[in-house]
Amino acid sequence: MNTVLVDGKAVTPSKIVCIGRNYVAHIEELGNEVPEEMVVFNKPNSAIGETLHAGSGGETLHYEGEIALLVQQGRAVAAGFGLDLTRRQLQARLKAKGLPWERAKAFDGAALFSPFTRLENGTDKLSLRLHINGELRQQGGVELMLYPPDIILGELARFTTLEDGDIIMTGTPAGVGEVNAQDRFAGEVLCGDQVITSGTWQAE
Repeated sequence: MNTVLVDGKAVTPSKIVCIGRNYVAHIEELGNEVPEEMVVFNKPNSAIGETLHAGSGGETLHYEGEIALLVQQGRAVAAGFGLDLTRRQLQARLKAKGLPWERAKAFDGAALFSPFTRLENGTDKLSLRLHINGELRQQGGVELMLYPPDIILGELARFTTLEDGDIIMTGTPAGVGEVNAQDRFAGEVLCGDQVITSGTWQAE
């Protein structure tokens, strides 16, 4: 089973629960409709990777930077930066046929994470920044979410069990795009003005 680091210690998530369409600007950039209820899909533990690949299955991957929350006893106790990787063309074909997204979202290496750090001041002031090749591509925070973390946790508790160590990916702000070989990704999670964790990857 794959692991993530939480304050330097290895933790094994049983699953990754992903929240889709949680930022209005991102919904608009993909031409989607604002959902009537929270969009949820899962990635398995096997989707956790360490290497950022530019492509999968003969298709260029798209990146989505996200605030990732690690859960313990039903609460978000740690935060990390996550990259949700998508086979966008395949996803569009599946969506057009009304089929599930797993082939486009849950493949091996479809989720990358920085180290996680314990939260001392809750989730209300969390935000993210993603730089690619030194250029700011994505930024956004809890204040822009349709469903902030406390609401996400409440909604998920109605139908699924979150095991200790599970990860919630809270959605992505505007600015998603293609991963190109040799691109340098640098993601940060902030609490207020302070960077609390970060991760870097170079696409292969």
